[in-house]
Amino acid sequence: MDFSNWHTYDHYGYALIAIFGTFAAVAVIHWLMQRSPWAAWIRTLNGVVPPFINIIGVLFGLTLAFLANDTWNAHDRAINAVYKEADALRSLTVLSNQLAEPQRSQLHQALTDYANASVSEWSLLAQRKSSPEVSAKADQLLVMLSSPAIAQIAGDNVQALMLRKVTDIRDDREQRIGLSQTHINPLKWLGMAFLGLLTLLSVAVVHAENPRAAFVAIMLFALAAAPTAAIVLVQGNPFQEPSSVSPAPIAAAVVEHH
Repeated sequence: MDFSNWHTYDHYGYALIAIFGTFAAVAVIHWLMQRSPWAAWIRTLNGVVPPFINIIGVLFGLTLAFLANDTWNAHDRAINAVYKEADALRSLTVLSNQLAEPQRSQLHQALTDYANASVSEWSLLAQRKSSPEVSAKADQLLVMLSSPAIAQIAGDNVQALMLRKVTDIRDDREQRIGLSQTHINPLKWLGMAFLGLLTLLSVAVVHAENPRAAFVAIMLFALAAAPTAAIVLVQGNPFQEPSSVSPAPIAAAVVEHH
């Protein structure tokens, strides 16, 4: 995996920054309250009541929730696109039995070639790229099924249904390619990071008179918030690990009917 391309793997970088940045902030706040020249002055900031934390904490939670919703929605849409593409392939494989030879075998082979090329495209999707070969295979299917010979053999209704399924295949593939371009919105990430820092500071200020209690409180918040944010961020692309969408339904669509 080539991490030199930040644009491709930026969400992994955001996740690492979220984890290390959070605990770096905890260390700095602890130093400020315990050992810094301003420690005595900070202990005088003991008038902030605990409910104040709720205001910033809720804003932080909402921002993280919106970010998680964007990420998991993209993942769900990618899964749906793959299954719809596989279903269209499966339907074409069944409909191909309405054809006589040699068109039947030719269509079977074209569907198999498309499925195999699509599965091979997965490594490119993880790099936010697509395969020209798969586009050519999809074009080949469209040209093959729009032939007048197909209408003569299978009838106009069956040909129209086949062409609709090919269009579905092309549309679903374009959707998964588009979803492979999904990025974490930098403004949402910065908003979440800023509100997380403010939440840490507000927790510390509430316990200003007791630095040890403040350290425990901000550490507990960091242990809860940083891994949660990282889990959301590393799933920024539905075709990259750790929760990559599988091409198995597409591969199985043409195998099970041969």
